Amino acid sequence: MLEYLRNAADKPVAKVLIGILAFSFVGWGVAEWVFGGGVRDNTLIRVGGQSITVEQFNMERARQMANLTKEQQKQIYTDAAAAGTFMNTVAATLTNNQLVENRADDLGFVVTDRRIAREIREFPEFQVNGQFSSLLFDTVLNNSGYSEQAFAAFLRGQVLRSMVLGSMSVPFAVPDFAVRAAYNARYAQRKIEYVALPFSDFQVGTPTDAQLAEFYAQNPHVIPETRTVSYVLIPAQMDKPDAYDAAYATAQRVEDDIIGGETLAAAASRHRAKHVSLGAFSADKRPVDAVLTDAMVAKIFAMDEGLESELMETKSGFVIVRVDKVVPAHNAEMADVKKNLVADWKRDQQKKQAYVRANEIVVDARDGGAMPGQKTATVSRTSGAPTDVLVAAFNGNTGDISVVPGTNAFYAVRIVDEIAPQMDTTKMAAVRKELQNMATRNVMDDYNAFLVREYPVKINQKTFDKMFAK
Repeated sequence: MLEYLRNAADKPVAKVLIGILAFSFVGWGVAEWVFGGGVRDNTLIRVGGQSITVEQFNMERARQMANLTKEQQKQIYTDAAAAGTFMNTVAATLTNNQLVENRADDLGFVVTDRRIAREIREFPEFQVNGQFSSLLFDTVLNNSGYSEQAFAAFLRGQVLRSMVLGSMSVPFAVPDFAVRAAYNARYAQRKIEYVALPFSDFQVGTPTDAQLAEFYAQNPHVIPETRTVSYVLIPAQMDKPDAYDAAYATAQRVEDDIIGGETLAAAASRHRAKHVSLGAFSADKRPVDAVLTDAMVAKIFAMDEGLESELMETKSGFVIVRVDKVVPAHNAEMADVKKNLVADWKRDQQKKQAYVRANEIVVDARDGGAMPGQKTATVSRTSGAPTDVLVAAFNGNTGDISVVPGTNAFYAVRIVDEIAPQMDTTKMAAVRKELQNMATRNVMDDYNAFLVREYPVKINQKTFDKMFAK
């Protein structure tokens, strides 16, 4: 029993619940802050009628941090995005736990002090030679940052959550017919006949200027928006407090100079920072630069021309970015893209001819004619023919004849026969397990929606902002 409780948090059901519960907080009213009630409020998150305090958050944060590797801890200290993700994980864990404990309370579940004492005595971590050691108990708790009361509350919550979620860990009984249907759908084969008509097999001439102009009007070549960007980097070892503080002070002086009217290059030179001019680039084709992360590029393409960003932290140091010029997306001049336009026109004409020929073959085949150059194949859902043909083979019925579009060809496809799969007990068991997991996830989704409706989650936005303000 103890082993079950101690491992409850690692059970698949608990993991699924933690994974699917949304950390969707709604800040509560401003009135209490206006009237002074928030000054004494130590609550960080409210879940239904229960509160999660700042102290609880800090304890859970320390517990989760202790379970990370040194490299992971370093990333959290130096990477703002990683730190934000970690803080959200801590808050989500506490919120998810409280949701389930609220449900346990409403169901009338009780964990007595006597039971908690018994469970504590049976923990191997607190035993010496098979006997409970109060000295070892105190030592372990002190090292982990728990008081006796806090650890007892943690253990009580774990037991209560296991009471609520324990029944959901029992595998769902999936009907045999459903398993057989899924097995047959996955492992059945189809016998097909098909003709491939590659676009490149069809010859076309050289287009006239009038034909190119008409084609370009229907298929303009759009040049994406580009931005000319420069930035100042104040390098720093962001994981070393002294280096961080010194660089931050320098970065603030650089920022003050820029606000005062100096150029980025002049401000960088004055304070021995690094000035980089990246030139023009689009969001999809950007230069290789450590500063240009996905998040940074998204920010750059949301800025207005001629403006500088606020002071930003990166792994390399502090950065101020300026958008020097914006060239909006626009259609290219036809003369500038004529070479590519000719190739595109030829491919379009080849594609049209291939489509016409594929339709002719399909019409003849439906009238009882043969499909010239056909291939015969027995295919599974993943092999035996081009992917587009496989999809069509299993989407239709026996006897169907159709034109199937592909990336570089059209296909005329006839579904000749359906071949039932041979029974494989190992594969059948795997399908049953997969269906059981799907059923569990569906139930957990419904249960999650119920808990969120029953116990609304709100965050004390003022306290939260104070805790995580840069």
